[in-house]
Amino acid sequence: MVLSRRGSGSITLSTGQTLAIHTRTQDDDDLPHATKKTMADHLRKYESLFTLTPQRMRMIVEAFKETLELGLQKPEQTVPMIPTFVFGWPSGKEQGDFLAVDLGGTNLRVCLVTVQGEGKFEITQSKYRLTEEQKQDDGQKLFDFCAECLKTFIDTNNTDEGGIHLQPGEKLPLGQSKIDHGVLIRWTKGFGAGNTEGHDVAEMFRKSLEKYIACIFGTGCNAAYMEHVSNIDKIKNLGIDENADIAINWSFDSFEHENLPRTKYDIIVDETSNKPGEQAFEKLISGRYLGEILRLVICELIDEGVLFLGQNTYKLENAYVFDTAFLSLMESDPTDELLMIIGIFSHFFAVETTLAERQFFRALAKLIGRRAARLSACGIAAIVSKMEYLDEGCAVGADGSLYNKYPGFADRIHEGLVDIFGDKGRNIVTHHAEDGSGVGSAIIAAMTKIRKDAGLYVEV
Repeated sequence: MVLSRRGSGSITLSTGQTLAIHTRTQDDDDLPHATKKTMADHLRKYESLFTLTPQRMRMIVEAFKETLELGLQKPEQTVPMIPTFVFGWPSGKEQGDFLAVDLGGTNLRVCLVTVQGEGKFEITQSKYRLTEEQKQDDGQKLFDFCAECLKTFIDTNNTDEGGIHLQPGEKLPLGQSKIDHGVLIRWTKGFGAGNTEGHDVAEMFRKSLEKYIACIFGTGCNAAYMEHVSNIDKIKNLGIDENADIAINWSFDSFEHENLPRTKYDIIVDETSNKPGEQAFEKLISGRYLGEILRLVICELIDEGVLFLGQNTYKLENAYVFDTAFLSLMESDPTDELLMIIGIFSHFFAVETTLAERQFFRALAKLIGRRAARLSACGIAAIVSKMEYLDEGCAVGADGSLYNKYPGFADRIHEGLVDIFGDKGRNIVTHHAEDGSGVGSAIIAAMTKIRKDAGLYVEV
């Protein structure tokens, strides 16, 4: 529903839960609360911690460029630059029916994509929920589950078993020597399934598929940008034309540098994660972690006796109970008294808040969300600078829940690009990439079929 500036109502969250909200005409006097001045003082401290200056952004961009070059020259780097063996750009003439399997952090998604040419496509899809147990169990069991879901999808939709293209999750780093193989360098997105890192997960998935269906199978990964083969020293032994362009999967989620703005809250997130000491950049920008960062700040202020005195705050003490969706709701709350924020804290955590506290929470959410967007801009800027796209400009396809759903995230990326490059930063424009992991995978499968049918680099 659309909320009025004052009054009561409810909203439905993405989880399906209904959140009731009620107005207040004044703050309650029966519980001790922080004053407006106290919260303003604390906010200044967090502004200094979470604000990313243009100068520091430029330093991060330069550090990114150094890791780019190193990853292109040598294999097995901390930030791998992974050739995907996807050559050139789509022609727009690709056609056919393709199955895509997208292994994300929360769901397994199976898609039937009909590529019709000239940028047109149709998609039928189903989602299958992944449990935490499945994400941490034996890797072969995980792929068995994926294959079983794929078989269910095929049977349900009366689909012929055609070309299947595995898209193993956003930013998942796979070392590839050819397009239908992929050695998992490390798990990301909260996965920790055993007996997979260092193994060819394409072959593991193929074994699982043989239990359920017979199919043509290929594996690929998200292409961050198109690179000139002449710039990739580590694949020069493959005899690929140096004038060709190849898609590079830049797994920058593992980027680590002294100029990254890591606070003590980021360090706690890292140390208590299932991959401590890894995926440093991801833990600063991923929607999986932003809510937890804000929760840690709130818990610190509770421990210092600033927030929620006299109230039971045990519901806030469990890690990851503060969903990043709450930050999005806080920032988009249109009401004078911030009724959504009242609802979040009263409904989910059973604590009462004052207007000053709610204003603080919204400002803190903005600081954390803005930092994530500006760091994302640094990654884009590194590619733009390396490839010398700045003067002529370029379009960047972006996807993900933060870009698509978090209020103002795209605008903050653009703001960051201007802070890095000046007015020329306006030449870099981001667009929503419609279903890159599903439709994109299908297009890559179509391009690969055309390439191999033509006898071009069939060995990769």
